[in-house]
Amino acid sequence: MDLLSIKDPSFLKGMSNQELEALSQEIREFLIEKLSVTGGHIGPNLGVVELTIALHKCFDSPKDKLIWDVGHQSYVHKILTGRACEFDTLRKFKGLCGFPKRVESEHDVWETGHSSTSLSAAMGMAIARDLKKEKSFVVPVIGDGALTGGMALEALNHIGHEKKDMIVVLNDNEMSIAPNVGALHNILGQLRTAGKYQWVKDELEVLLKKVPAVGGKLAATAERIKDSLKYLVVSGMFFEELGFTYLGPIDGHNFENLFENLQYAKKTEGPVLLHVITKKGKGFRPAESDKIGTWHGTGPYKMDTGAFVKPTKKQPPAWSSVVSETVRKLARKDERIVAITPAMPVGSKLEGFAGEFPDRMFDVGIAEQHAATVAAGLATQNMKPFLAIYSTFLQRAYDQVLHDICRQNLNVFIGIDRAGLVGADGETHQGVFDIAFLRHIPNMVLMMPKDENEGQHMVYTALNYNDGPIAMRFPRGNGLGVEMDEEFHNIPIGTWETLKEGTDAAILTFGTTIPMAMDAAKNLEKQGFSIKVINARFIKPMDETMLTALLEKNIPILTLEEAILQGGFGSAILEYAQSQGYHHAIIDRMGIPDKFIEHGDVDSLLEEIGLTTEEVIKRTSVLAKARKKQQRA
Repeated sequence: MDLLSIKDPSFLKGMSNQELEALSQEIREFLIEKLSVTGGHIGPNLGVVELTIALHKCFDSPKDKLIWDVGHQSYVHKILTGRACEFDTLRKFKGLCGFPKRVESEHDVWETGHSSTSLSAAMGMAIARDLKKEKSFVVPVIGDGALTGGMALEALNHIGHEKKDMIVVLNDNEMSIAPNVGALHNILGQLRTAGKYQWVKDELEVLLKKVPAVGGKLAATAERIKDSLKYLVVSGMFFEELGFTYLGPIDGHNFENLFENLQYAKKTEGPVLLHVITKKGKGFRPAESDKIGTWHGTGPYKMDTGAFVKPTKKQPPAWSSVVSETVRKLARKDERIVAITPAMPVGSKLEGFAGEFPDRMFDVGIAEQHAATVAAGLATQNMKPFLAIYSTFLQRAYDQVLHDICRQNLNVFIGIDRAGLVGADGETHQGVFDIAFLRHIPNMVLMMPKDENEGQHMVYTALNYNDGPIAMRFPRGNGLGVEMDEEFHNIPIGTWETLKEGTDAAILTFGTTIPMAMDAAKNLEKQGFSIKVINARFIKPMDETMLTALLEKNIPILTLEEAILQGGFGSAILEYAQSQGYHHAIIDRMGIPDKFIEHGDVDSLLEEIGLTTEEVIKRTSVLAKARKKQQRA
């Protein structure tokens, strides 16, 4: 059929299983073709084609609430709800979002880019449904990786206690982004091998009902038989002990199995957990054979071979590689160095470290809070933990950073990956809040390098720092291609670096916005203005000596940061000027405005919010003119 003509999922109701299988193939071919150009989360979506079709056939969206836990599995859902015609714009500026988006469609009832939230959201929707005395199904779809998140376990506990009608679909493909880890994953492994349990239990109940009743003693005996069978066939029925009716595991690519079990689930009172086994990347051999998460989310690729489309000229090393490989080199000389990641060993480029030091590499699963406190525990024992975590996911461990790491002033090195705008993944993943939520925590040292060479020295500095927690933020993508020093050296904590001298105004910046500042200063120099550019590489503590010198000379200051303005670096400069009595200081700030930044290429996003070289020139020239006018007066 013509996927571009789909308006809503109602057309599925009258289709046969054979027709649905043909539709599944069409959708897979469509996704493989479109994502080969745009990139995106190909593996996860190829794995849920039949499951998504079955859900939309069995339920009536949006009356029935279909909730995708990690929204990168929503591409098939978007096709079935009338958005196939927009896939050429997927994850592009002003185009189709790669995650559920409530403003896009009434069928997107919950937005998420972070895992393990669907069950809590579903519980809220189920409570609201019952209070309003409405009739509808609430169906969260959660992956086996997301189920390891503490929030999901909290929600399971609450749902089972309240006995709310809800159908939880556990999409078990044995992988999240990287291969899943942990005891809960092992429980799911046991369940995968016990598919006959529900059938055996039902048969036993039919048999027991045929036995003439002889009072409570026989009834109690029958319950003990069923319980014994449960533990015999499925060791430790985790979900049933939490109060769920457990169905499965079933083949998530078999429509007959899906429909039979979904109908059974709809008739069952209370919470149901339907355990569905799917194959991540199904239908595309390179993605199917992926064992480490390479095909979780990709850039463009060649459809015929699966080879990724690479830049024509050699690229500088990825920032993640620079950081992880520096940690690896230092770990060869210091056995106390340990790496921790919350399910992101591939994204954080820690495969090399893991291969060389398997006993010192810990992937804790999708459990950011746990990861932070594990690092704190290691630090109490004089180890040197390196916590590799994306900026957007560090948000989930705020209390643990504050309460467990910083309050105890423990030597934990936090590598904040994907700091700043990340582009295509959009507002759920933009790493623009970490400065604002870390800067105000006592004992925290926060820094960002101007290039990969300074970056490796910062890693060395961090792992040799013994006075408390220290964090280094670094961007997504590749470095600048600068020459790398052979020997590492310490960078004095709290020191800035003058990149260009000037007397008419000063631009204070760091990291990705340094090139913007340098370009602006050189342009203004041609206009007759002398602009100082400072690499304010330590966001906290600041270089108070250098800052005070600027304020004493009454040099106007522009702060520039690829981070949220509220509570950011510029705010720190204003706070210092006020606290030191420089009430007439001229200070302007540029950064991310007070709003969530949507998806698109980073250059387009910077242009839209006015964080450009042209705007830096404009704002700095105003400051420089004010300075010259002041001097003439």
